Amino acid sequence: MRIQTLLLASFFLMVLFVFPSCNGEKHISSSHTTEDIAIQKKYAALIGVSSNEITNLTLYKFIDDWYGVPYKSAGKTKAGVDCSGFVSILSAQVYKKTVGGPASSIFESCEVVSQKNLKEGDLVFFKINSDKISHVGVYLKNNHFVHASTHKGVMINSLDEAYYKKYFYKGGRIK
Repeated sequence: MRIQTLLLASFFLMVLFVFPSCNGEKHISSSHTTEDIAIQKKYAALIGVSSNEITNLTLYKFIDDWYGVPYKSAGKTKAGVDCSGFVSILSAQVYKKTVGGPASSIFESCEVVSQKNLKEGDLVFFKINSDKISHVGVYLKNNHFVHASTHKGVMINSLDEAYYKKYFYKGGRIK
């Protein structure tokens, strides 16, 4: 009987110490989940998809951190960034892939992907007022892409917009 009492007392002590620590862990992770949900809602609205389609939170947190950074030719910092600098930083930090140089050089390190087969993380290339590739962005979803525009800095646009439809060249997937 004494052994049963000791076992029962040990069990209750264990319950008292284990459950509060689990409760504390749940509280910590739920605040993180609130941030994730906010990111999902924000970018789902911007690109016209449902929140549950925003699954690569590393990508969207990166975009959120850089959104609105001004354009600067040859820039690679949050003080100013150009399109190829933005794509190279995003590719390295989000996808752990190294690309660099101007948009035309980045294109050379990709396999061509048709516009209808673009997947999140693929690159989109443009020939703007030239016969050479002069602009690059990162495809998201629903025909939207993120890029560093010369006028408004890091932002999201649609490939369906007349301007981007006119100058779209090809999609690419980093090899």
